Amino acid sequence: MTDLTHMSLVDAAEAVASKQISSRELTEACVARAETLQPTLNCFISLDPEGALAEADQADAALARGDAIGTLHGVPLAHKDMYYRKGKVSTCGSEIRKDFTPDITSTVITRLADAGAVHMGGLNMSEFAVGPFGHNDHWGHCRNPWNPEHVTGGSSSGSGSSVGGRLVFGAMGSDTGGSVRLPAACCGLVGMKPTQTRVSRFGLMGLSFSLDNAGPLTRTVRDNARMLGLIAGADPMDPTAASAPVDDYEAATQNPAIKGLRIAVPKNYYYDSATSDVRAMMTDSLKVFESLGAEIVEVAVTDHDEINTLATVLRGPEAATLHGAWLRDRPQDYGAQVRARLEPGLVMTGVHYVKALQLRAQISKRFIDAVFANADVLHIPTVSMPIPSIEETDVKDSQGFPALVESMTRCTRPFNYLGLPSLAVPAGFTDNGLPASFQLAGRPFSEAGLYRAAAAYEAVVKFSDHAPNLT
Repeated sequence: MTDLTHMSLVDAAEAVASKQISSRELTEACVARAETLQPTLNCFISLDPEGALAEADQADAALARGDAIGTLHGVPLAHKDMYYRKGKVSTCGSEIRKDFTPDITSTVITRLADAGAVHMGGLNMSEFAVGPFGHNDHWGHCRNPWNPEHVTGGSSSGSGSSVGGRLVFGAMGSDTGGSVRLPAACCGLVGMKPTQTRVSRFGLMGLSFSLDNAGPLTRTVRDNARMLGLIAGADPMDPTAASAPVDDYEAATQNPAIKGLRIAVPKNYYYDSATSDVRAMMTDSLKVFESLGAEIVEVAVTDHDEINTLATVLRGPEAATLHGAWLRDRPQDYGAQVRARLEPGLVMTGVHYVKALQLRAQISKRFIDAVFANADVLHIPTVSMPIPSIEETDVKDSQGFPALVESMTRCTRPFNYLGLPSLAVPAGFTDNGLPASFQLAGRPFSEAGLYRAAAAYEAVVKFSDHAPNLT
């Protein structure tokens, strides 16, 4: 093995478990790469080499003793700096919480640690998880590993950059309107927004209770399925976490057969603003699915202007409730664009908020009936344009910013309101040399089917064989 950091998460875990390499060797390689590339990518807020190497040594000692090990034993991961670890600073990408030390640990972090993962540190993110591009006025903008002049996507910017740049093997993000799938799309990764309530949110900084999801970013579909399988399921610390059985997601990625799979392609909304090169990538990916025996079905989706408006009506008051005291007492400590996106929630009415909640089940059912009556999965772009540059999106005043946000999130936001699972999958490169991506969306709790379809595609395309040229 010439470069340990370029393995998949699953291969790295198997190499440690079989003692081909030690966790220390693996972690040293990741630490060295992180220290070398941090000045370029700015993907860490807190890199913890000493702690990571200590955990790696503990993993090696456990293996030497013959202890039972988990499926991530000795593998370095890092996570968006809003997953709480008791006694460790969690900045949430903000000035306001730059010294915040929680007294609880996220259930997700506990489950990954129980599986043997090594923790490398806290990752950069959009301030308070507000922002689809990855900008951060306090900790510096995160950089895209395929081209550091371009955005990583947000708000899980460091998660996308660190995994895409081969600094760690996987990372957790959060997704309230696309914040797992957008960085996955921008950085050439697989990113899952699971069904609403599929993963516990205990110990995770909130933004919008009705829309927030926790999800993994990885280089391969199987890697992603392994991580989700570990973190999904009921949690006594989070009564909203679904008690529905957790499927064997990883098994779904093994020798996947999709002959007869019906893939819906929308006639309206999702391609309305798609550029020609994005359309070409989508067409090419559908041809791969057809070559594997899938059937393409054209569908008309329901009114997405309504869905997006209702999502805004939910998110606004929920976020403003969390931030109300700070917005009043410390407005100067917010980035200008973050404050501008939070403040409207202070004046939204309770009547409209409750109506958005009441309509949610009805609108979700209408969408499901329209799309999945004659199809198994929906195939759409993740981002309908080439990945923009930091300069193009770093708008200092409010002029044009809402339109920029809408153009970046129009294909991801609906699924948070609908509560449906959606998986971002790499699909090649657009004309500017940056990754392109499609989403596969499905019925509630259909993650295994999404992984199966994505794994079949990946087996042909092998996008994870490509790596950004970073030195």
